[in-house]
Amino acid sequence: MKKLFQAPWSQKAIAWATAAYLRLVVGTLRWRVEGEAQIHALSREAPVIVAFWHEALPAMPVIWLRARKQNGMRPAVILASRHRDGQLVGLILGQMGVEMVAGSTSRGGVAGLRTMIQALKDGKNVAIAPDGPRGPRRVCAPGAAQMAASSGRPVVPCAALTSRAITFNSWDKMRLPLPFGRGVLVCGAPVSVDRENWPDGLARITEGLNAAMDRAAALL
Repeated sequence: MKKLFQAPWSQKAIAWATAAYLRLVVGTLRWRVEGEAQIHALSREAPVIVAFWHEALPAMPVIWLRARKQNGMRPAVILASRHRDGQLVGLILGQMGVEMVAGSTSRGGVAGLRTMIQALKDGKNVAIAPDGPRGPRRVCAPGAAQMAASSGRPVVPCAALTSRAITFNSWDKMRLPLPFGRGVLVCGAPVSVDRENWPDGLARITEGLNAAMDRAAALL
């Protein structure tokens, strides 16, 4: 049975079904959105780095689905783990028009970061969960700050929460949104990172991500 679920055709089928479910959920929720106009304005000028905590990953497709509907954001690329679970996430987001790059912000991430920096140079937005793929929860790996420092593009800390969700007993306490409730999307103030002092930028990205999650929880 395990081999069946790991087969490429099975992974593609799971990805299609999951993406269809998430699109359904996004469409049935009553959304409250804060800061979306800002991220769209930034994106129209030049690419941005969209960052969010790993626990919010299942709800974050709302940002791309809304942008596609409003024609408000340029193409996006996401950094996904080389692990099988990460590849499945990439397939799911691929169903929503987000391109996947294999790698992480920690282990095996150098090539992935270079590819993401090139994507920014090519005019694409980049999405990253800087505490993924395996934590610790809400602790930024260096990749997001290094990417911002090398590219000169800002990091926009984002968060998405829903009133109805299943919380998994995983390292990140990931929340799977359920339909017919309320949803909140928060896009925080952009964080620019100095090439000569990226550790300071890392701390400010962490603060921005926590502030976005706290704000989303308050609005929910």
